[in-house]
Amino acid sequence: MRGGLWQLGQSMSRHLAHGDKKAVARRYFATEAELKKTVLYDFHVANGGKMVPFAGWSMPIQYKDSIMDSTLNCRENGGLFDVSHMCGLSLKGKDSVPFLEKLVIADVAGLAPGTGSLTVFTNEKGGAIDDSVITKVKDDHIYLVVNAGCRDKDLAHIEEHMKAFKAKGGDVSWHIHDERSLLALQGPLAARVLQHLTKEDLSKMYFGEFRVLDINGVQCFLTRTGYTGEDGFEISIPSESAVDLAKAILEKSEGKIRLTGLGARDSLRLEAGLCLYGNDLEQHITPIEAGLTWAIGKRRRAEGGFLGAEFILKQLAEGPKIRRVGFFSSGPPPRSHSEIQDEGGNNIGEVTSGGFSPCLKKNIAMGYVKSGLHKAGTEVKIIIRGKSNEGVVTKMPFVPTKYYKPS
Repeated sequence: MRGGLWQLGQSMSRHLAHGDKKAVARRYFATEAELKKTVLYDFHVANGGKMVPFAGWSMPIQYKDSIMDSTLNCRENGGLFDVSHMCGLSLKGKDSVPFLEKLVIADVAGLAPGTGSLTVFTNEKGGAIDDSVITKVKDDHIYLVVNAGCRDKDLAHIEEHMKAFKAKGGDVSWHIHDERSLLALQGPLAARVLQHLTKEDLSKMYFGEFRVLDINGVQCFLTRTGYTGEDGFEISIPSESAVDLAKAILEKSEGKIRLTGLGARDSLRLEAGLCLYGNDLEQHITPIEAGLTWAIGKRRRAEGGFLGAEFILKQLAEGPKIRRVGFFSSGPPPRSHSEIQDEGGNNIGEVTSGGFSPCLKKNIAMGYVKSGLHKAGTEVKIIIRGKSNEGVVTKMPFVPTKYYKPS
């Protein structure tokens, strides 16, 4: 599914409010028999989850509260998300770091054990195959999570290059963690609540760090990261223990942390200025154009050595022709593919994600415009359903991030 989760949630809510459940079933559940289900599927349904198809899975877009309320509660208290549709995998072997560095822009070798970073898998022309959070567990073990919608192409890409690498004597193997589930616990109460379930001192674990530790009596992979702009964690746990952990987190929060669906997740990541692959990042968009230059390590900028490096390093030196920027706008909320024009009515780009911000109570969007027209304060026109609406380029994130970092 190419974004539009907020709109999908609103549409479903309107149909359900009018009692038109058969129409909802026809439109959103037509392929239910073909969809994969996470181990929390029955738990979602029992808790009022409205299930929709997403990247081949049946996932909750919202629960009993509205997407608006759910978004605000995550910022004020916390949200618990089932993200088990995403694909976790481990690379192991003494050459796992040099192997991965052929495929991504990150300085993986420069990561300290137990730390990680956002990175991008690039193609031969420097375009984004996918974005991923990677963690160096040890010098011979990398843990990474790739997007559900990109799983098949990502795994095929990694496997193809791994075969060639191993044929030349490289020592690397992989394991796809289909035996595990993934929960994301996000928001101001995340650390306080999770601390009740582990003996590890979470106050000494900072943003981007990784631990293997017991949570609720079960060994988990814990990463202090997320997709909301809030402090929080992603917890990889053996699937047979996932429902018990979800229940324990909700219980320990005394009702303040709520189950939260994909609709609010989309609002939260947009407010945080984070890319959604398939909307804001695609095969023809480079990390430089996407505003992810910071994710290219200094050594990688000097040495290259990853797919498409010559294109990316040239852009780094000369500047890209287009850039990802944020917008505030009037009128209806902008949507993906809305045209962006300059004051003279000339096409200068298009919106890639947009919606109404529950926190700011106004329209926000991101998209790509021609370089030179990307500076904050630049006035633009956003065309929605044939009508021109006032817009202005603004810095992102729209809502300040609250990542837990050393003071």
